[in-house]
Amino acid sequence: MADSLVKNILRTLAQQQRPATVAREPAQSSAVDQTMSQPAPTRITQAATAELSGYPPVDRWQHWTEYDPKAWPQKISRSYTLVPTICFNCESACGLLAYVDTSTLKIQKFEGNPLHPGSRGRNCAKGPATLNQVYDPDRILYPLKRVGRRGEGKWKRVSWDEALDDIAARIRRVIVEKRLTEVIYHVGRPGHDGIMEWVLPAWGVDAHNSHTNVCSSSARCGQALWMGYDRPSPDHAHARVILLISSHLETGHYFNPHAQRIMEGKMAGAKLIVFDTRLSNTASLADEWIAPWPGSETAILLAIARHLIVTKKYDRTFVRRWVNWEEYLRHEHPDLPLRFETFEAKLEELYARYTFEFAAQESGVSVEQIAQVADYIAQCDGRLATHTWRSATSANLGGWMVARCLWFLNVLTGSIGKEGGTSANVWDKWVPRHPNMAPHVKVWNELTWPQEYPLSFYELSYLLPHFLKEQRGKIDVYFTRVYNPLWTNPDGMSWMEVLTDESKIGLHVHLSPGWSETGLFADYILPMGHGAERHDMMSQETHGGCWIAFRQPVIREALRRLGRPVDDTRKANPGEVWEETEFWIELSWRIDPDGSLGIRKTFESPYRPGEKITVDELYGWMFENHVPGLPEAAAKEGLTPLEYMRRYGAFEIRKGVQPTYDQPLAESEVEGVTVDPETRVVYTKKPAAPSSNITPVPYFQPDPERGRPIGVQLEDGSLVSGFPTPSRKLEFYSATMRDWGWPEYAIPTYVHSHVHPSKIDRERNEAILLSTFRLPTLIHTRSGNAKWLYEISHKNPVWIHPSDAQRLGVQTGDLIKVVTSIGYFVDRVWVTEGIRPGVIACSHHLGRWRLREDEGGKLSTALVELAPAGESRWQMRQVHGIKPYASADPDTERIWWEDAGVHQNLTFAVQPDPVSGMHCWHQKVRLERAGPDDRYGDIFVDTRRAHEVYREWLAMTRPASQVSPNGLRRPHWWLRPFRPDLEAYHLPGRHPGNGHIAVHAVSASDHME
Repeated sequence: MADSLVKNILRTLAQQQRPATVAREPAQSSAVDQTMSQPAPTRITQAATAELSGYPPVDRWQHWTEYDPKAWPQKISRSYTLVPTICFNCESACGLLAYVDTSTLKIQKFEGNPLHPGSRGRNCAKGPATLNQVYDPDRILYPLKRVGRRGEGKWKRVSWDEALDDIAARIRRVIVEKRLTEVIYHVGRPGHDGIMEWVLPAWGVDAHNSHTNVCSSSARCGQALWMGYDRPSPDHAHARVILLISSHLETGHYFNPHAQRIMEGKMAGAKLIVFDTRLSNTASLADEWIAPWPGSETAILLAIARHLIVTKKYDRTFVRRWVNWEEYLRHEHPDLPLRFETFEAKLEELYARYTFEFAAQESGVSVEQIAQVADYIAQCDGRLATHTWRSATSANLGGWMVARCLWFLNVLTGSIGKEGGTSANVWDKWVPRHPNMAPHVKVWNELTWPQEYPLSFYELSYLLPHFLKEQRGKIDVYFTRVYNPLWTNPDGMSWMEVLTDESKIGLHVHLSPGWSETGLFADYILPMGHGAERHDMMSQETHGGCWIAFRQPVIREALRRLGRPVDDTRKANPGEVWEETEFWIELSWRIDPDGSLGIRKTFESPYRPGEKITVDELYGWMFENHVPGLPEAAAKEGLTPLEYMRRYGAFEIRKGVQPTYDQPLAESEVEGVTVDPETRVVYTKKPAAPSSNITPVPYFQPDPERGRPIGVQLEDGSLVSGFPTPSRKLEFYSATMRDWGWPEYAIPTYVHSHVHPSKIDRERNEAILLSTFRLPTLIHTRSGNAKWLYEISHKNPVWIHPSDAQRLGVQTGDLIKVVTSIGYFVDRVWVTEGIRPGVIACSHHLGRWRLREDEGGKLSTALVELAPAGESRWQMRQVHGIKPYASADPDTERIWWEDAGVHQNLTFAVQPDPVSGMHCWHQKVRLERAGPDDRYGDIFVDTRRAHEVYREWLAMTRPASQVSPNGLRRPHWWLRPFRPDLEAYHLPGRHPGNGHIAVHAVSASDHME
């Protein structure tokens, strides 16, 4: 009965219409933009009417009238033009509608775009809060250049021309002098698809650096080992079982689109299973909440896999057809018959020890609950939707094995590429090609791709300060964009030390719409637009389907509709705020003023040869040439593809699940192919299609004799594309792991985390700190000064179980000192049974700070004193928290909260996983009651000790110089963004065929930890 009540409430909330506060008088169309007065396509009108009838119909977006709510009870009408764009406050790329007042050109509000296939008109709190960001009274409106020392807080306003010419000249010198590893572009959440893959290769530099190794690289690594693709795309809405290793509806990963479909699946009868040591919002709605000891998730997953194997409740046909079991037997058991039945017998042997009892002992979860979850999965009928992204994969040594073992369940149940199952991201994502793509660069940057980590799944970005301190290189021009590494990354004080050393970083350019801790140590702060002030194109794997969406500067589009078009987004944005697309085009043009470097040709208009491309030409060309079905849909309405995207904001390329691995090779592809008689991999000598630097799938080095691998021959003789792995099948057995120095991890197995229970002494008040959970109302750095969001969430106390609190003698609200390997922080306690004993938790997003009273970001930052406390030691103490203050926004004088949270990440040493490169976020800590001199928010860090810990973890690696089987820096098929030319893959002084040193040559069958 209770379950039915919950379902009815959820159904009502999902179907609820927003209150109708609109004035219904018909609006008159203008001749300014005839395209906006044409009727919408039937399919769109029906969708808007049937599902979201409270939204304004699309044929009235040009002219829409609503009563002003502030004038109530008077009925005063306001006229708006409704401009679609995309939210930029997480990576979901949900649709937004901006209500632009046509008389004042101010944005009144943001609501959801009902025509967006991913978000379907629904948004979380972060979408509407875009309004706070646009009208933030503390935002930076003009280019700033530092005067005085870095970090001193002294700035002067400069022109864009001055900044562009200075930066372009420095980059040009780097290129001319062949110092091609001294430019680094460091990005957090990109917010766009493809732009930098277009820009950076044109400069000829291996410059890309990302946040991914503090975010998701282990999850990517575990996925790619199986199928070559690095991200999952679950079809939650049609699943029978939804299994999430996450929190808050997947820890913010596609938070809103996934949340909708998870609840749709649950209301349709799916069982929701959540692995989360902490009682998250998602776990509170689960049918089974699994709260394991951190790092033991793999033991539970393998116990479930064993259950499927020994009870024969796995999809035998799928496993036989698509798993590389023959390769496993051929290499590990050459003396046994090469039959599937042999492999089945070996599976039972390999996983015999992973009983429910073993998993219960490792995890602390009951045998009965593990057995119940295993039974649900056994009955999923090929409709198992799974996801893990951050959480356990990002937190543990060997976290990539969590993703590998989770995907094992999808393989065993045959729930891959099926309705209600889990697909690969590239099947549900579309990235159009940009014009004039430059060739792959011929340089390799060891500051981002060091030899110690040949299997690292993304750049070792968070180790950059340590590499620079070790004098592995230097940086002449360093860009930080939508990223705040000093605050976001572990060991932020080492970042501060490097950012203030001009011998290590010559010029620091911070691209940001607002103030940040990292920006305080920049040479330039260049104001870039928020989500409503820029052009971008995005597509995300939010569900079983494929779509593309268009972010556009809403005031610029409103001006165009009103007959006042502008040719530069700065002319529409506040102050001189720009956008990255135009910025990168202009900067690239100035780097190569006479075209002699060959850079300009990438940025020439495809319509006006020799002339600089405009943003309308860039996106118009891509929409016309590289989005399937869009030109035809636009033509039916008498629109160009660009006009169509301006009008609707999104285009649905495909509905439903559509895998590619089982598609037959085209007739044109099979001409002249050869099939390897042993592996049955299909090769062709035909050249590949023109290459893009956007690499959505692995790329294989051509075999000099046979050519490129393009597919696999199945037992029935058919030739299909298969998976982009070396075997072209799902790889239970990874020859890559075997050949690159990790043979003990060639198959899914159990890896003890660095926080295994055997390493935690609870009697000494040792505990595990979970620092990876996120608040659904905040947005990393970008939520700073979003007043509505900070009013909701502004504190991050330490969650602690009552038994641990009792032993320490603390109660809710008391101060506690959390001692890490390199320092400590002081925070308040929240005593709750929503966390396991022996485990504490403190949320990300909070603890923002500033060094001077008059610096920006006052709505979300505490004022702190930061001072040396001896050589390599730093002490931070809060002077005061958030206070009311006078500004252009009267709400800043109404601030009622004081807490800004505590910046815990400063006290974390770097802990890079030796395989994936992922920072292992879980911290072994010691808990102490706060002393008489301790105050809330106190932080202490020893950066010398931080460097020692870095060296300890570095010693765990197996460098390419020791393990490379072919003289390359990393497996050539292994995904790498911004892939260089093969020439750059060669280790210095090594060439393919020189041999390698075997390391830890342990059989995969012999090592089951």
